[in-house]
Amino acid sequence: MSSTATALAVALSGLRKRYGAVTAVDGIDLDIRRGEVVALLGPNGAGKSTTIDMILGLTAPDAGQVRVFGRPTDQAVREGAIGAMLQSGTLLDDLTVGETVQLVASLHRHPMPVERALRRAGAEQLAGRRANRLSGGQAQRVRFAVALVSDPDLLVLDEPTAAMDPATRRDFWKAMYEDTASGRTVLFATHYLEEAEAYADRVILMNGGRIAADGTVAEVRAAAGGRTIRATVPDAPPEALRALPAVTASAVRDGRAELASADSDTTLRALLTAFPDARDIEIAAAGLETAFLTLTAEPETAR
Repeated sequence: MSSTATALAVALSGLRKRYGAVTAVDGIDLDIRRGEVVALLGPNGAGKSTTIDMILGLTAPDAGQVRVFGRPTDQAVREGAIGAMLQSGTLLDDLTVGETVQLVASLHRHPMPVERALRRAGAEQLAGRRANRLSGGQAQRVRFAVALVSDPDLLVLDEPTAAMDPATRRDFWKAMYEDTASGRTVLFATHYLEEAEAYADRVILMNGGRIAADGTVAEVRAAAGGRTIRATVPDAPPEALRALPAVTASAVRDGRAELASADSDTTLRALLTAFPDARDIEIAAAGLETAFLTLTAEPETAR
């Protein structure tokens, strides 16, 4: 096995998956290095969950190849190299939380101690409670403990903080991030863009079954292009602001203008020329949410 292959946690090559007439994943190539924390983003139907299912071996690709630590997925799963926390994962109602995690631990050769997995997941106080008595956020923490107990090298999380309140979400990410200090690789899909911005080393944005952007948060923002100019512009007609050069979108509220611009220098010069009384000017790079919306926007149809 080459040194390049062993340096990769996940390697996807020419990966495709169709469901009838719908192409869910359209020939993606993707490498995830060991130790990376990677956020997988995209609108509904972008292909995120299908990609995750193929990485986990839950769905067979129509074409292409998946390798996890240089091995076929089924082998990596058998060896306990992958831990997964899925949206659709269910817990056994008749078992306590501790019994559930112990059951999963018994299926692996070298599991993490159950007490440690529960503690890492913030579920230690739930050990004696039956699964059917858990709230949505508590159930998510238990699913996290189940994913951790095999002590995997790769942790795959699909919408891990769904149903969690803000405080529980914060505690979850604190626990997860501490767990990656040992070099564990993490791939997580989320609809909470602030989670990707705060915790991911790298962001992969999918749209229409393809990769629309791949890089650090700063690089993905840059891929969307443009900046936002905010300024107080007394008595400026909205149509005059929209007409400024390089402006791609504008909004005015109580005399405060917000202009999206493809060339902020050109727009700002024109703004100050046309409205010399403009003040309190701020220029900011596009946020991750703006980049997400820009890069996943449907192209306008020609008229």
